[in-house]
Amino acid sequence: MAGAAGPGTGPGAAGGDGDDSLYPIAVLIDELRNEDVQLRLNSIKKLSTIALALGVERTRTELLPFLTDTIYDEDEVLLALAEQLGNFTGLVGGPDFAHCLLPPLESLATVEETVVRDKAVESLRQISQEHTPIALEAHFVPLVKRLASGDWFTSRTSACGLFSVCYPRASNAVKAEIRQHFRSLCSDDTPMVRRAAASKLGEFAKVLELDSVKSEIVPLFTNLASDEQDSVRLLAVEACVSIAQLLSQEDLEALVMPTLRQAAEDKSWRVRYMVADKFSELQKAVGPKITLNDLIPAFQNLLKDCEAEVRAAAAHKVKELCENLPPEGRETIIMNQILPFIKELVSDTNQHVKSALASVIMGLSTILGKENTIEHLLPLFLAQLKDECPEVRLNIISNLDCVNEVIGIRQLSQSLLPAIVELAEDAKWRVRLAIIEYMPLLAGQLGVQFFDEKLNSLCMAWLVDHVYAIREAATNNLMKLVKKFGTEWAQNTIVPKVLVMASDPNYLHRMTTLFCINALSEACGQEITTKQMLPIVLKMAGDQVANVRFNVAKSLQKIGPILDTDALQEEVKPVLQKLGQDEDVDVKYFAQEALSAVAQRLRKLDSPAKDGEEPSAPGADKNHFLRPGGPGEDTGKAHRERAARVVSEEAVEAARFRGTDAAKVSPRTGIPQLLPGARALRAPSVLSLGEEECGGESWRMNFL
Repeated sequence: MAGAAGPGTGPGAAGGDGDDSLYPIAVLIDELRNEDVQLRLNSIKKLSTIALALGVERTRTELLPFLTDTIYDEDEVLLALAEQLGNFTGLVGGPDFAHCLLPPLESLATVEETVVRDKAVESLRQISQEHTPIALEAHFVPLVKRLASGDWFTSRTSACGLFSVCYPRASNAVKAEIRQHFRSLCSDDTPMVRRAAASKLGEFAKVLELDSVKSEIVPLFTNLASDEQDSVRLLAVEACVSIAQLLSQEDLEALVMPTLRQAAEDKSWRVRYMVADKFSELQKAVGPKITLNDLIPAFQNLLKDCEAEVRAAAAHKVKELCENLPPEGRETIIMNQILPFIKELVSDTNQHVKSALASVIMGLSTILGKENTIEHLLPLFLAQLKDECPEVRLNIISNLDCVNEVIGIRQLSQSLLPAIVELAEDAKWRVRLAIIEYMPLLAGQLGVQFFDEKLNSLCMAWLVDHVYAIREAATNNLMKLVKKFGTEWAQNTIVPKVLVMASDPNYLHRMTTLFCINALSEACGQEITTKQMLPIVLKMAGDQVANVRFNVAKSLQKIGPILDTDALQEEVKPVLQKLGQDEDVDVKYFAQEALSAVAQRLRKLDSPAKDGEEPSAPGADKNHFLRPGGPGEDTGKAHRERAARVVSEEAVEAARFRGTDAAKVSPRTGIPQLLPGARALRAPSVLSLGEEECGGESWRMNFL
């Protein structure tokens, strides 16, 4: 390769302290050809450091050609390379030399792996913006043409993503050529190329002149929407949104709507799914008149489609469709043309369809108003609230605030809450468990006052349920409620009721008291825990049931970090010592465990660690790598030395790992280097770093 140094000039041949500042760069360069994929990947990710050390000219003339020649590598290495090159313009000399980055990226845009090609196209699009119009036509447009006429489909698919970025700044003659190339790709023999063209059709249409859109893009859209491959047809639906935004109502009706109607009734469910998924965007693009005449009937068909995936996608769009309808006549349209189909979906056989509908149906109440909500929507909400699918119930409970705003809390309590209470007392414990999990969410929707009146007693009743899973969930539920409503609410409402259970005849309920204290102590804070909860826990240490006593020890260990020194020393420690002498072996064990934790806590409180940090060295500049150069300073050399310093330690560690025997830190530069006589890194094999001035000493290093 041009500029390569002669034999015997590698990093191992350099001697003295003057040759160590660029040694780490040699390590990185050498790793570009290492057999270990991870080392190559690490070096690629630090490609900017190598380029900074080489300088802009050597990066252009040696590093980039080397990268272009060695483009065949593992996919993860190529992906990292494609990403790095997108930000390389400044390292090759600025926009005037941006075209130097095109050859390696062109090669990357033709590889077989899709993610690598996509990243290369992304970097090419980024670099295209840095080309001048003259450079764009001289270098970038020819690249697009080469890719578009390549023998392999990989290059042609990559070309599809580049037309829209070079078209706006090209001359009229070149624009005609670009449109011709795009037309040929839209009718390519390979389905993958047609898919790529269809996916970029809308983006390309946005940068074209209106006449070209009508005369060229619309026919392409019609052909792609009738393609034999459904994967091409569904992408054409996506392009329809962008094309519709560019045309007038008359042109839309004549040029686009026949194709869109055909897509909404396509034989492939995937195409119909895409129409349902893009329905809101299509509705906004075509306007209210076409929506009423064409889209509403199409939407009705999608809501009763034979495929559940299509019905679910359409159900997701119900609220957006209704919101985007014109205010005049909106209510009538919804009640007569949409609501009958929604009622059928409430009892759909597929749970995904019901869940999708439940996530949006509550939003209709704000559109239809109070009377329609009470008369038509509340029965649907109740039916979904009793649905066997947990996700459907969760979606209804999650959006109760929408209904609350419209019909008021009183009406809500009379209609939906009885259904919630009924589920909370269901004979099946799993149903009760599901409602408990929704309770914090429901509490946030309804507010503290309403919760205390209607649901507080329900939450306390769960604490004495005969199923342990319910009691455990109820305990966690209390903790979440305290976090939501605050410690004052807990002190007045929850804590007294929990502590009363400490004298319950059933030992399981007494243990639940301890579990609640464990959960509530952190949320309630030190004062409430010390004054109200701790005395009850200490009193329960004398319980007749061993299970309660060892849970007392566990509770004291749990709440210990919240208590102060006096409480630990004077109240907790004596009780734990007494439990440590208990006749039950489990009580002894947990008491000793708690004693150890309390003792450790006391030691920390008695001798708190001193805060502070070691002061920085005088005059140290933590941002030295980013510091601008001073007057007269050789900034190129300074940048290279800083780059070397940043990677030095890591590079020498890598050298050690790969066979270097010893290393030291240079007393002059502070950069690690190989000791004299140590086995040097194998000779690099690509490029030559050339002669660099390092502290007045000339230093030559080779890339192979």
